[in-house]
Amino acid sequence: MKVCVLSSGSKGNSTYVETNNHKILIDIGTSSLYVERSLKSIGINPSDIDIVLITHAHVDHINGLKVFAKKYNPLIYISDSILKEAKLTLDNVCRDKDVLVNEDITIRSIRLSHDVTDIKGYIIEEKDSSMVYITDTGYINEKNFNDIKNKNLYVFESNHDVEKLMNNPNYPHQTKIRILSDKGHLSNKDSAYYLTKLIGKNTHHIILAHLSEQNNTEQLALSTLKETLKKKNIDFDDIKVAKQNEMTEFIEV
Repeated sequence: MKVCVLSSGSKGNSTYVETNNHKILIDIGTSSLYVERSLKSIGINPSDIDIVLITHAHVDHINGLKVFAKKYNPLIYISDSILKEAKLTLDNVCRDKDVLVNEDITIRSIRLSHDVTDIKGYIIEEKDSSMVYITDTGYINEKNFNDIKNKNLYVFESNHDVEKLMNNPNYPHQTKIRILSDKGHLSNKDSAYYLTKLIGKNTHHIILAHLSEQNNTEQLALSTLKETLKKKNIDFDDIKVAKQNEMTEFIEV
């Protein structure tokens, strides 16, 4: 399995996942053109995308979906509630179930907590390779821990630094409260806490994702996680940060 985050942040999110027999996109929140160009730059023909997984209906996760779907006709996994909230009419839709078994891969979804009617994180497994994709959530229910523990790769939200958010004069107080709530976003400290509970001996890579441009920095997100791991006596170095307008390198798991 190979993974490349094409874009991550409040202006658009999309991640490419390649298995032996499938080419997958998680969300198409940038323009379709950006996704097409990004895929071509890493040697992938957009018409070869056969599965699209949609996490939720916010525009930074579905902005380019309609155009991309019409042009390339991939199979789109999306729940009825997300489809209704997004106000989209799409062909080739598979109503999302909790477990999707597609030949050589298993894709499981878990319910997250955000200010939408429905939102999902994803676990993708192929033989001995595995990844977890979790962004846009205020918390992670402990009942999901066993399903997402000790995977090879985590693409994981680290949205904001709490102090930086609270001191931001451009954000109304109510917006700050929403972001900090159980239906908001994971802070750097939240993210670090969860990752110390989840990573294990099989974990080789972490990509911190969905960083706020105004309320976070790459350095803050990295230092918070590294310091938390050190306090828990966890030795782990392969940590990257996904960016808004720059792809990560290909990560093989």
